[in-house]
Amino acid sequence: MIFSGRRRKYPRRKCQEMPQPINGDGDGWSWCVYKKPSALSTICKIHQEPRGKTHRSGEDKTHDIALNCGVCICASDMNLSTSLFLLGLCSMFSCLAVSGSKAKELTRPFIVDAFKEAKQIVDDSYLYSRKTSLERVRSSDFVKPSDTLRLMKQPKRKSREAVRAADYLEQTLRIIAERTHHAHKRSINATALLTLEELELIAKLTGCAAQTLPPPCRTTQNLNRYRTASSVCNNERNPLQGASNTAFTRWLPPVYEDRISEPQGWNPGRLYNNVVLPLVRLVSNRIFSTQDRNVVGDNEFTLLITFFGQWNDHDLSFTPMSPSIRSFSNGINCDDSCERSEPCFPIQIPRDDPRLPSGPNNCLPVFRSAPACGSGYSAYMFGGVPRVREQINTLTSFLDAGQLYGSEDGLSRDLRDLSNDAGLMRVNDRFKDNGRELLPFTRVVSKMCTTRNRIQNTTGLEEVPCFIAGDERVDENIALTSLHTLFLREHNRLARALRRLNPQWGNEQIYQEARKIVGAYHQIIVFRDYLPHIVGQEAMRRQLGRYPGYNANINPTISNVFATAAYRFAHATIQPVIFRLDENFQENQRAPSVPLQLAFFTPWRILFEGGIDPQIRGLISRPAKLNRQDGILVDAVRERLFAFTSQIAQDLGSLNLQRSRDHGLPSYNAWRRFCGLSTPRNVNELARVLNNTDLARRLIQLYGTPDNIDLWAAGIAEPFVTGGRVGPLFSCIIATQFQRIRQGDRLWWENMGVFTLAQRSALNRVSLSRIICDNTGISRVPRNPFILSRNLASFVNCGNIPGTDLSPWQESKDRGRKMASDENEISREKQSDEDPEELLENQVSRE
Repeated sequence: MIFSGRRRKYPRRKCQEMPQPINGDGDGWSWCVYKKPSALSTICKIHQEPRGKTHRSGEDKTHDIALNCGVCICASDMNLSTSLFLLGLCSMFSCLAVSGSKAKELTRPFIVDAFKEAKQIVDDSYLYSRKTSLERVRSSDFVKPSDTLRLMKQPKRKSREAVRAADYLEQTLRIIAERTHHAHKRSINATALLTLEELELIAKLTGCAAQTLPPPCRTTQNLNRYRTASSVCNNERNPLQGASNTAFTRWLPPVYEDRISEPQGWNPGRLYNNVVLPLVRLVSNRIFSTQDRNVVGDNEFTLLITFFGQWNDHDLSFTPMSPSIRSFSNGINCDDSCERSEPCFPIQIPRDDPRLPSGPNNCLPVFRSAPACGSGYSAYMFGGVPRVREQINTLTSFLDAGQLYGSEDGLSRDLRDLSNDAGLMRVNDRFKDNGRELLPFTRVVSKMCTTRNRIQNTTGLEEVPCFIAGDERVDENIALTSLHTLFLREHNRLARALRRLNPQWGNEQIYQEARKIVGAYHQIIVFRDYLPHIVGQEAMRRQLGRYPGYNANINPTISNVFATAAYRFAHATIQPVIFRLDENFQENQRAPSVPLQLAFFTPWRILFEGGIDPQIRGLISRPAKLNRQDGILVDAVRERLFAFTSQIAQDLGSLNLQRSRDHGLPSYNAWRRFCGLSTPRNVNELARVLNNTDLARRLIQLYGTPDNIDLWAAGIAEPFVTGGRVGPLFSCIIATQFQRIRQGDRLWWENMGVFTLAQRSALNRVSLSRIICDNTGISRVPRNPFILSRNLASFVNCGNIPGTDLSPWQESKDRGRKMASDENEISREKQSDEDPEELLENQVSRE
């Protein structure tokens, strides 16, 4: 509860301990609410006094109360008269020390002025950052990997609105705190000075309040039949649960250095269990390094395991970076400085690095993930309790093929062909792949994908823009782009078949029914064909067996630990090459296999070098890289990530660890404890867990104790579970997440009423092999494309792969007319929701 001269109430709730500090100087005060007064009334708890003084429960020490009366900080477990005396004293000092100034300063005009200043700072920074980045990738002959990574991770549309609102809020509170600091000559937490009404005003001004408003589920059409693009109203009691542009959930409390927002490693010299955390690049060098010549192929699974995993991951999570490339507080450009200043969180280079120069002015630019509204220092008091910094997931938490269709209304409409009644997805109007459809081009022109002449060291070759799809990362590599194209074609194939079955259907119904079928295909393939090879037999039996039905009390929201660490396991299965094969599954002489670092952001390879078939053949017939403890990441992602030129490349291993620290993920041991696994205390116990004494020693030399080890650093190195390709810890986390996704999805394909019994029976026949047969020129496929075939003779003709019978979707003409009114509505709603940065992008495109 916030106290001021105008607000003194006694909420009748039990005390709640807040594990993070309230004031900005790191003092560990607890957050206090009140029980109903009684003979032993608990006013509040204090676990650490500022300046090192300690007030324990029951101690009557009041001399510093005035410094902390902006929040309730008094004493606890004392008799009623003492409690009321201290409360009165706290309120009195509040009026004198705080509220007197508030009467002069924290008026509505003062707050509005602070918001206007914050808005100007944020808007100017966004526009500067976007313009600078676009100019670099549009006009420069060399695209820096940091620019590529940043542009790829930028929030768009509604996601940018959510991130912008969070930045407005944080900067408004920072300005209020700075102005009141000048008045009081001491550090004051802005949220400690503001009443709930004032915080609510700021939340409305900044747009954060709008981010938490429940959508109008009752007026949403066909809510029980089709998913909304953003998945709002999937849970009708908690409409935002699992929706796009909401915060990741947490299964364990985060670990921030100030217990609110600062990442681990933010403050140089900070000790963890009496040890300084190692530089993430040093861990990458000593634990993850693999030279390409030492790569060992997996003798059980194909490379499809790797890239289908990436395709699936891009359906579930996308964490945008901060849109600003310079600090809001001091204007430092993150590309030009190695200083840690929000949002700059650079990767420091250790001494004797094999590739990069070390020193205080040498680093890899990295930007913090954008915060969610009302978290971290910008904590808007939802429910009266401050919140630690959380990160936004711009995608839905459901297996809904959002990477194909988009996770918000505006993008979903843009990806559709609304020129006719066929229910189709928009396709490329300039190029075909042997008569088959290709993804459309983005309208934003940049040099991020115009890499053809640079990579081939020539001039005069035709360049093309990037493709566009439901997920921004579609162009990240040509194997991923090929899978996007495959499912785009499958949607349009289904839409045409449904239209032949039901000529009375209009555009909207055809589109939604085809989308619904593709979503069901995706769910079936992931659970039946993919996950067993990842999490292993025991996890499948224990958590992912027979469908138990929908449970509205289960939260399907993607967890931070799943998105930031566990589901990045497939990085260790990436081969250093994208295999491209001819009709006989041999090396393609016209378009040979390409090194991975030369397959990033190269859509022209699909247009001018044989389409998607060569990549698909490589995915289903060549092995994935085997994740070994002596060879975790190949050089293509550890030393040459997004390196189109001689510019300094990024390091995926370092990025994984830096991102985990940025998000406040607890340590390896904390997560083993969460999963009910043993928690090694020394090198010998760690060696038994990893079955590798040398690796355990190297980890302890870096971290000092198993309690300090970054989750991904040791989790990725655990021996595989039986039948899987991750260790026990990642198996637990991944299986738990998918268990919650399935049971918390009201529109899961097996849930009663989503499909008819006949439709469910037909859907069960789907196979990824059949989808490949229907949408490529490939005529022979393995029955299970995830399993590595010992010889090509085991491949079967497409004519022997059963398909899905669509006859259960045939309807009478009268039933099909019920969605006709939706057609014109969709067309009317197709309008621009561009903000200033998007207008800038379109201007650049026209130029």
